[in-house]
Amino acid sequence: MPRSSLIDQYEHLISAPPPKGISTPLLCRLVAYEVQAARYGGLPLRTRNKLQAIASNQAVAPAGPSLRSGTRLVRDWNGVTHVVDVLKSGYRYQGRIYRSLSAIAREITGARWSGPRFFGLKGTS
Repeated sequence: MPRSSLIDQYEHLISAPPPKGISTPLLCRLVAYEVQAARYGGLPLRTRNKLQAIASNQAVAPAGPSLRSGTRLVRDWNGVTHVVDVLKSGYRYQGRIYRSLSAIAREITGARWSGPRFFGLKGTS
């Protein structure tokens, strides 16, 4: 598609001219995205809000599960039951305080694991 047609299409979809100096391949991608978003729906509201916060340099809440202090995680590994207590400032495992679940998973398995995944908080283990 010629650049002039891409610009016309962009202006029709966005109701504004494209940014100055934008490359033709990027303009093509933007037009394709807008066509798809119009047909199938755009990004979910949560994603749009997160992107807006990033663009405006606001703090963005970390993704993933948030565990309340006092929560107890239990995981069986190689026939041994491992218990982790969630604290306000970390995790307690076998009397020691850890900053991350991944450090505990590494302690248990001897390998680098995603802590949330190892404890069944996301994905499969």
